[in-house]
Amino acid sequence: MGIDMMTTPPFDVPQLRRALAPHGMLRAAINVGNPVLAAPGDAGAGPSGVSVDLAADLARLLGVALQTVVVDKAAESVAAVAEGRADVGFFAIDPARAETIAFTPPYVLIEGCYAVREASPIRGHDEVDHPGVRVAVAQGSAYDLHLSRALRHAGLHRAPTAPEGFALYLSQGLEVAAGVRQQLESDLRAHPGHRLLEGRFMVIRQAMGVARERGLQAAQALAAYVEAAKAEGRVARALARHGIEGAAVAPPGDAGA
Repeated sequence: MGIDMMTTPPFDVPQLRRALAPHGMLRAAINVGNPVLAAPGDAGAGPSGVSVDLAADLARLLGVALQTVVVDKAAESVAAVAEGRADVGFFAIDPARAETIAFTPPYVLIEGCYAVREASPIRGHDEVDHPGVRVAVAQGSAYDLHLSRALRHAGLHRAPTAPEGFALYLSQGLEVAAGVRQQLESDLRAHPGHRLLEGRFMVIRQAMGVARERGLQAAQALAAYVEAAKAEGRVARALARHGIEGAAVAPPGDAGA
């Protein structure tokens, strides 16, 4: 079930329908590789999660059907929207992605964290960026893009998806695994003998987005939708409904890109 529908949309619905659903349905890219956003359905069922709820709510608001374009990594979600295979998507705000994607303000804030072995001498984030330290990441993820800019000495080793990133860390004996806190916590429950470094190395600002070529009005209307969803408590209720812990609703007015 989707989240509860807003009663007074803060935008022109017919205009937004023309901009976001020109094919008569809303095609939403859903990344099931990020457990905060969505999870794949069981036994042929569709995906479920906070992003699915938001997409379904937006589709109802526009008066069109929802079609989910399911992907298992963030880079594929960005590509689906940028290439016109999806109308909207859910992904972290990043300057590299902003070349093709117009982001809304974030609706959820999550943490990028590091995991190491229990016996690792690495105790803090400032000990990661050293020669000889190898860090596993999911290729094209928000934390991959961030660490590609932030790390000067440590080496990044990329896997196709987040779960495969932790598997790469294990199989190649890498020193550090980077990822979304919730995914790493799940990995650590399945693989005892590892620990999270205290704190976070980044805040990941999860937003909705539309291809820049759809125009400024479409981007502004989608941003207004996200702001209303936060203000009316519907994002918070969706997080609670899906049992998502460790993620916070983004404050109002936080700028997109």
